[in-house]
Amino acid sequence: MEHSSSTGPGASNLLSPPELTPLEQEVLDEYERLANNMKELAAVLDDLASRPTTQILDGLRELERKTSLAFTLLKASVYSIVLQQEIDWGSGGGPGEDGGDGQ
Repeated sequence: MEHSSSTGPGASNLLSPPELTPLEQEVLDEYERLANNMKELAAVLDDLASRPTTQILDGLRELERKTSLAFTLLKASVYSIVLQQEIDWGSGGGPGEDGGDGQ
């Protein structure tokens, strides 16, 4: 009695996929990546669910502080760039060198 999964007439059909178009193969690959991402997400959620609430809140507070700091630095950088452009344009180095009076 032979029940080997690697031999037999139907085994080659199970081991080698039928000819797929590149689009079909790409869709299957995306589904595989999605399935792996969902497994990782489930593992992370299981880990989070097993932690005490205080640890989660402490982690969220730390994340909030880091996010706030990054946002503040971003705003300061944008303000610095805008201020520098205004200084450059004010000294005649930028657009509208004629003063914008149209004469």
